[in-house]
Amino acid sequence: MTELTADLYDEHGEDLQSVATQFQSLGGRARFSGPIRTVSCFEDNALVKSILATPGDGAVLVVDGAGSLRSALMGDMIAESAVTNGWAGVIINGAIRDRVAIGALDLGVKALGSNPRKSAKRGFGTADAVVEIDGVSFIPGRTVYCDEDGILAER
Repeated sequence: MTELTADLYDEHGEDLQSVATQFQSLGGRARFSGPIRTVSCFEDNALVKSILATPGDGAVLVVDGAGSLRSALMGDMIAESAVTNGWAGVIINGAIRDRVAIGALDLGVKALGSNPRKSAKRGFGTADAVVEIDGVSFIPGRTVYCDEDGILAER
């Protein structure tokens, strides 16, 4: 990502949606962007794990975990899989775990916080559908941009 989100917003304005929620930057890569892929799940990370184990081709996985901080939707092993498979980053409307290990990986990670508790592994949820977080629609195939200032998504 060469342009900062503030510059992108100045240039494109209302063509971009800005997420007001203050996500924490927890990965080793602070600036990342790419085509959107999505998962919607609640306290169950089986879909997150299976999707990040496939070729990412520079995409960003947006995970709507309904803002739950009761269990982590990604840990270091899943994050390492994302790096190995070429994902640019992961945005999680929920918690991660293994923050120190994830912070050392060349992966962009935005999440609400962390919790050492594992999530369920039942496989409940949906993939590659439009998800809405904080009034912003994340549409698969459109581009998301992340840096120290926040998150922008194409309309």
